[in-house]
Amino acid sequence: MTHDTTPEIVTAGLLVIGDEILSGRTKDKNIGYIAEFLTKIGIDLREVRIVADDENAIVEALNAMRARYTYVFTTGGIGPTHDDITADSVARAFGVAIDSDPRVVALLKERYAAMGTELNEARMRMTRMPKGAKLVPNKVSAAPGFWIGNVIVMAGVPSIMQAMLDEVAPQLKTGIKMMSETVRADCREGDVGTELGEIAKAYPEVMIGSYPFMDDVRGPNTNIVVRSRDPARLAAAKTAIESMLEQVRARIAAQG
Repeated sequence: MTHDTTPEIVTAGLLVIGDEILSGRTKDKNIGYIAEFLTKIGIDLREVRIVADDENAIVEALNAMRARYTYVFTTGGIGPTHDDITADSVARAFGVAIDSDPRVVALLKERYAAMGTELNEARMRMTRMPKGAKLVPNKVSAAPGFWIGNVIVMAGVPSIMQAMLDEVAPQLKTGIKMMSETVRADCREGDVGTELGEIAKAYPEVMIGSYPFMDDVRGPNTNIVVRSRDPARLAAAKTAIESMLEQVRARIAAQG
């Protein structure tokens, strides 16, 4: 009997919730941060969706994504206003009840008492949690996010989201990390497109991307990014690319 010793690939989706993102009134600052954070700890962010403050849209997107990925992270829509409907939508997606959570009520009472602020009806909305959810602590402003099933619900405010992500990170299952190398081509993207395609076919387990940029000295230039979980295959693909680039640059120079 053989055992599969291939390290597990852990995947994630991100659901960004909020009319203000779609209208452009608020510029999202969370997607890039979350993508980089997850990559560093060995989780592949495979999909990002942005949906309006619409319960049906949130439920539909959430159910699709939570069936597809190891984890789904959400940002936005857990504040005190009428359009903060993420908690209700998540409860509906999981088919569970939602109500004020005594743990959260106690947290917010303490927080607002210390501030001399009233825990009014609007702020009480932030105490509502789907039945069975685990709280995600919020060291910035006390009102927690929550974790139910494989869905982790976080605030949209970047500083609070980042604090919540730090809280959940040690509890996340992670896979083998993706390694990355960047090769400066010193030629245009169109000069190497065919050759890169051939190398990509020869190294199917390696992801190869080309990214044009404007060089202050040379003008149009290209960075080639090579990514893999296998260090040996990564090194081999990088060597093949560097060899190919030498030949391409020599050909271009000979053409004058």
